[in-house]
Amino acid sequence: MSRRALFLDRAPGESRGVVTLDGRPERLLILREGESPLTRAGARLAARVRKVEPAFVSAFVDLGGVEAFLPYRPEERPVQGQLLEVEIRIEPRAEKLATVRAIGPAHGEPGLIAPAPDLAEQLAGFSRGAEILEGPEARRVADQAEAEALETVHPLPGGGSLAIEPTRALVAVDVDLGARTGQDAKRITRQTNLAALGEAARLLRLKGLGGLVVVDLAGRGHDGNALLTAARAAFAPDNPGVAIGPVSRFGTMELTVPRRVRSVREILDGPDGAPSDRTLALRLVRAMETEALAQGGAQVEGRCAPSVADAAGPLVERLVARFGARFALHPEPRPRESLEAVAR
Repeated sequence: MSRRALFLDRAPGESRGVVTLDGRPERLLILREGESPLTRAGARLAARVRKVEPAFVSAFVDLGGVEAFLPYRPEERPVQGQLLEVEIRIEPRAEKLATVRAIGPAHGEPGLIAPAPDLAEQLAGFSRGAEILEGPEARRVADQAEAEALETVHPLPGGGSLAIEPTRALVAVDVDLGARTGQDAKRITRQTNLAALGEAARLLRLKGLGGLVVVDLAGRGHDGNALLTAARAAFAPDNPGVAIGPVSRFGTMELTVPRRVRSVREILDGPDGAPSDRTLALRLVRAMETEALAQGGAQVEGRCAPSVADAAGPLVERLVARFGARFALHPEPRPRESLEAVAR
């Protein structure tokens, strides 16, 4: 029986929640201070209908300075100017607006009615009654989850690998046998594909990816029924909303997976696809905090590139307020992703 455990890492500027499945990270929830609460999944708002598009059975609504997309049933067509209570179902990403669902009429002006559940509440929903662990172990697990979420190629249990690459249109998943060999090639291929479907489901949840997913299975002459059964079991935690197609004659399986939150990479990376200065600053400050806790009254220096130091400055001030004047930032001419927290 699969077992889930819950972890919550709190740090200056950012909190991270992690769900593990049999000891491996399955979900990574990131909440950064200063981000708008208006478009977080689960938030409830009063929204003004700005424009109705009957041809697309949808409308655009104003959440209070932020626009969102509202699909509706033909019999529930809203009226321009109407004020509705809505819930954020899909967070905005890239060039796409947040998607909301209508709950009923609202009163007053557009704006927040009830914030989204906090990280502890979200985590509790994934494993009812489980203890949420915090402290050094939670930080270690969150760091591990973040690192795995940013990888492209992942090893499979027993051999082989899985590559997950999102594009504008879909998420491509490639299954590779690698160096896995044996006398019964058909059995090995079948085992690899079955393992890959389970890992793909876990990793897509971890990365925060969804939408149209195309899995390029290894080999050919697949057992379609067995693979379909395995896919249904693997993606069951993503329901409702999962749809799985049969294995095609080209050896691919297509499925759609609900996508409700921004992907981890979209949160952590800048427009150039590399970790943003803010992400690197948060990593540095966490490392400095960890050193301060481990080294008692030692002085802790954070060494990093100038742009990262600029982003880290306000966060280090919060460490000073908590631990005392034990922290210093040293901007240096070094690669942006080169970070050091040194205790003296």
